[in-house]
Amino acid sequence: MRGPARCPAGGMEAALRRELGTELLRPTGHLGGGCISQGRSYDTDHGRVFVKSNAKAEARRMFEGEMASLEAILKTQTIKVPKPIKVIDLSGGSTLFVMEHLEMRGLNRHSAKLGTQLADLHLHNQQLGEKLKKEESTVNEWQNDWVTFFAKQRIQPQMDMIEKNSGDREARELWAQLQLKIPSLFCGVEIVPALLHGDLWGGNVAEDDSGPVIFDPASFYGHSEYELAIAGMFGGFSSSFYSAYHSKIPKAAGFEKRLKLYQLFHYMNHWNHFGTGYRGSSLNIMRNLIK
Repeated sequence: MRGPARCPAGGMEAALRRELGTELLRPTGHLGGGCISQGRSYDTDHGRVFVKSNAKAEARRMFEGEMASLEAILKTQTIKVPKPIKVIDLSGGSTLFVMEHLEMRGLNRHSAKLGTQLADLHLHNQQLGEKLKKEESTVNEWQNDWVTFFAKQRIQPQMDMIEKNSGDREARELWAQLQLKIPSLFCGVEIVPALLHGDLWGGNVAEDDSGPVIFDPASFYGHSEYELAIAGMFGGFSSSFYSAYHSKIPKAAGFEKRLKLYQLFHYMNHWNHFGTGYRGSSLNIMRNLIK
């Protein structure tokens, strides 16, 4: 958990009143927060909002990324997310991120609907491209090399961090072999860049009366299969979720191996952030993939 914000509560509430243009600012008793930021809800003149706070130097950049992610998902009109409102800098060095408050509960009866809507999110970019091709005689093609991007921009930085922190020889040797094998895992797979939530584990999904809700995104454009990797690592998603998703986006040949490759990134990331408890899983995946 994050340490206490350096800005006193009075200063924070004065800034919220000013930036949101509200006289009413009443805490509701709804608290939230995760490993990174703290949050609480307030009633305002314009309705109920949820406010996240973070005192770290990179908080503004992080919150601006989350705001852009929420806006991008909102624009697709495929799946519900909290509407972002504003990022606010406080004089004491903390940063706030204000968004719509949603009355959420654990994902339960809307699991299948989440699978369908997540597939719609992943297909949105492809459908947009097809629409443009119909409307225009020429359209710029996506130039993408996802395989290189994933190896160099996702796994390699994690490997570099492991190397720096522990100089793990076995991990280095396995990764050297796996790099050569990665292209073969994508033979015959057409990858259309999809807008991804980016961190879809059970703690970032819920539902309200209208249906499923996803939140705390770290969005980017990538392979839709990547999204399912962390979802499968920590549970929280029922078989009805996967059935509904794959009825719209069927598993391509080699899906299971690629899923393991994508999970490798998350295991290495956890190894770097939470310690060597994740080393065994990381090495096992590499061993299995180079067989």
